[in-house]
Parts: sequence; C-alpha cells; structure tokens
Amino acid sequence: MFFRRERTRIPAFAERVELLSRAGFAISKLPDGRVKVIKGDIAATIGDEGKNQPSIEKAGILIGDEIGVLLSSGYQMFFETPSGKRTPAMAEQLRALHQFEDDVKDALDLTNLYNTSLGTTSAKHMYDRVTKRDSGDQPKPWTKKTLLAAGKV
Repeated sequence: MFFRRERTRIPAFAERVELLSRAGFAISKLPDGRVKVIKGDIAATIGDEGKNQPSIEKAGILIGDEIGVLLSSGYQMFFETPSGKRTPAMAEQLRALHQFEDDVKDALDLTNLYNTSLGTTSAKHMYDRVTKRDSGDQPKPWTKKTLLAAGKV
C-alpha cells in the first residue's frame, strides 16, 4: 500500500486528436475512423487501428485533394498521389514535411526515432527502371524473343 505506484494514464485516440487541433492543425475525420491532419500545404493521415496507439500512416504535400507521398527514385525525390500524379520534390517542401512530421509526433506524444530525426524518409523506393517490377506480372524477355523469331509480333 505504501509503495504502490500510480498507473500512468494513456490518453484515448480522440484526446490525442484534440491535442493536434490545439497545436494549430486542421482536423477532418475520414469515414474509416482515421483522421486527416492539415497544416499549410502539408497533410497526413493518422490512425490507431483500435490499439489506442496513433501512428502517422502517410504524410506528404497536398496535390489537389490527395496526399502526395514521398517516392525515392534514386536520382531524385518525387511526391506521388494514389491516382498516379507525380511532382518533383523541392528542398523547401522536404524541410516543411520534416518539420510537419516532427510537430505531429510532438503533439501526439510519439517517440521520434533517430533515423527519422535526421531528415525526411520515404517509404517508397523505385531505384531501378524495371517495368512492372512491383506488380508481379513482369514480362519475360525470352518470351518476346521467341515471338519475334516465330514472326508473330
């Protein structure tokens, strides 16, 4: 009884979203229970998947109504929307995105890991120029040569 520690109170997802709105972010609720957070021309989708542990699912610049996430092509960084629009990433946009992610993590009381604190990281990498690499139905080069030799192409 004398040595009993007080239990730490973990705030609910709705309370953490309220902290974001107090920090100056514009909040809009999505139909699937997630939240879209906007500040300036940068936005993020935040969800908790019922775990009461919020996470930044995707963050990027606003291109129309969509969030363009960072794509690393090896030679240049791009922002790509789900509909396929691509725009080159400028240094000011990368700095603003990094600052935005830091501010969101600070408002949500999330841990900022070492590699993400160094700079902007991207979840998508397309270093090679192999066509249809990620779709799984990549054409076989020998199939095309066989069809050419047979005169069917």
